[in-house]
Amino acid sequence: MTRLLDTNTCVQLLRARNVRVAQRLAAFAPADIQVCSVVKAELFRGALRSARPSMNRAKVDAFVQPYISLPFDDAAADLCAVIRHQLEQKGMPIGPHDLQISAIALLHTLILVTHNTAEFSRVAGLQLEDWALP
Repeated sequence: MTRLLDTNTCVQLLRARNVRVAQRLAAFAPADIQVCSVVKAELFRGALRSARPSMNRAKVDAFVQPYISLPFDDAAADLCAVIRHQLEQKGMPIGPHDLQISAIALLHTLILVTHNTAEFSRVAGLQLEDWALP
C-alpha cells in the first residue's frame, strides 16, 4: 500500500536526524510514496522561517520532486468537514492542517507516515506508521 508522508516525517528526512526513518524510506520505490499540498505548504513555510530560506527551499523542492503530490481538493474538503465534526462531537479536536492531511490520506486510502500518532490516531479509519520507532 502507498504511504503519505506527514510533515514531521519529511522534516526528519530533510534534516537527516533519524537513520531509521531514512532506511524505511529507502525500502520503498518513489511511486509508493506520496506527499500532499498541505505538507508541502508547511515545509515551504519552514524554509521561509529558516536562517537560509533559499537553500532550504531548494532542499524541500528536491526532496518532494520524485513523489506524487496530492491536492487538498473539494472531495478532501468535504471529508475534512466530516472528520472535524466527528472529532468535535467527541471533544477530541485536532489541528486544521492535521485534519486536511487526514482527509487526503483517507480519501486516497493511504497509510500516513507520522511521528504524531497521538493526534492522528483520533481519526477513525486512518492507518498510521511511525518510522521513527523500532
